[in-house]
Amino acid sequence: MHSFGQRANVLLTFAITLLALMCAIASVSDNFNSLSPHAHVQVVNINWFQKKSSGDDEVSLSLNISANLESLFTWNTKQVFVFLAAEYGTPKNALNQISLWDGIIPSREHAKFWIHAYNKYRFIDQGSNLRGKEFNLTLHWHVMPKTGKMFADKIVMSGYRLPQAYR
Repeated sequence: MHSFGQRANVLLTFAITLLALMCAIASVSDNFNSLSPHAHVQVVNINWFQKKSSGDDEVSLSLNISANLESLFTWNTKQVFVFLAAEYGTPKNALNQISLWDGIIPSREHAKFWIHAYNKYRFIDQGSNLRGKEFNLTLHWHVMPKTGKMFADKIVMSGYRLPQAYR
């Protein structure tokens, strides 16, 4: 007959195969969720807009960020990483992205929020390209599941412009 070691090996192999199959089914089931996140960002104030001694432009913004990301949470969602980026083009680079604010949303209960924030990270452009520049604010998110692959998406909000003169 079979030894104890062989029987344990068969049982363990079967259990791991069953667990892998359940994880695969869980990951596939996330594709059937309908996502409908909403976000709005208001630039309340441009606190300062200056040219630094190095010749680079720097901006400090006050922002009102409101978002409803509850639809991103399913039974398979561990947490959601969210960040707000300023995006604009320059003659040297077609797309510049600067992260202004970020956060981790641990659960569905925290996924609907309104915050007043200053840019957490410095909004600096290498050169004098920001005067009068139009830019988009983009809310990016990365859904981190308990099992399966990460999912990322964004909402682009356009129509923002920096002043022509430094203050």
